Amino acid sequence: MADEPTTPALLIERNVLISTWFHVGGGADRLARPTNAEQLSECLRIDPSLRVLGDGANLLVDDDGVDSLVVTLADGDFSAVRIDDDHRDDFVLVTVGAGVNLPKLINQTVRLGLAGLETLGGIPASIGGALVMNAGGAFGQIADVVERVFAMRRDGTLTNLTRDQIAFGYRHSGLNDLIVTSAELRLARAGASQLRQKHLDVMAYKKRTQPMADNSAGCAFKNPTLSADIAGDGGQEPIGAKGQRVSAGMLIDRARCKGLRIRTASVSDRHGNFLTADTGGKARDVIELIGEVRRRVYDRFGVELHTEVVVWTRTGQDSAAKAQVHNP
Repeated sequence: MADEPTTPALLIERNVLISTWFHVGGGADRLARPTNAEQLSECLRIDPSLRVLGDGANLLVDDDGVDSLVVTLADGDFSAVRIDDDHRDDFVLVTVGAGVNLPKLINQTVRLGLAGLETLGGIPASIGGALVMNAGGAFGQIADVVERVFAMRRDGTLTNLTRDQIAFGYRHSGLNDLIVTSAELRLARAGASQLRQKHLDVMAYKKRTQPMADNSAGCAFKNPTLSADIAGDGGQEPIGAKGQRVSAGMLIDRARCKGLRIRTASVSDRHGNFLTADTGGKARDVIELIGEVRRRVYDRFGVELHTEVVVWTRTGQDSAAKAQVHNP
């Protein structure tokens, strides 16, 4: 690692608590808030393996925190929104910084009668984080509206990728090795009242089916694709056929994990794919619960769950979130 800069333009904060939607966990030994590409490049010179913090909505930080430099792109150029209304009849290009809050952008575009993001209502994320994980749900995914992504490589050079150059898939983008700085989104013109109703319908569905008020990062696990047919048991419907993507929440429910608790962490009674943390609880309890849920689902169905939640520790992503639950 290089020495930290002496210029006051880039401030390195020390021992900063990392705020996540779990409301538990540790902090960053060092944190920077660059406002432009030059400052971000400076951060990479300090620590090429730096971690990028978005909205904290899909993140769990171990209680011991992390020693890599943590960078948040919430200010300056990374928070800008530019609407290119070039009087086209059918669409508008919207350029948004990586730190722009997705729910706020949805509200803004709905008011302007620009369609494409309203289906992502109820998904808390920064634009950068949403792009990296291809955030989405039952009604759509952010990849559906991407025109181009602008990013910085770990060597500090800039690049940009068109939609067809990005390997978007289910909760996947292939952008993980890049630091997303902004994106150009292609949104369709539509009636504002129609979009507002669609957005309200999506939000109402989320509130009915998910524990949105709890300390949770949303869905903890990706919906798996089955490698073999799985029949139902006890008179229940079959789980699914080989090659079919099935609900992780259903598997967790059928493995009788709903309500499962490990000290200050529990599986929601309302939705099996939501893990929640007690106020004042420990991230380590959530990490242990992740591993236990994965073990029970594998023991019951032979299906290995992979996390949507990213776990940060001082040694990288935690083994409970990423390691196999069985010996190959």
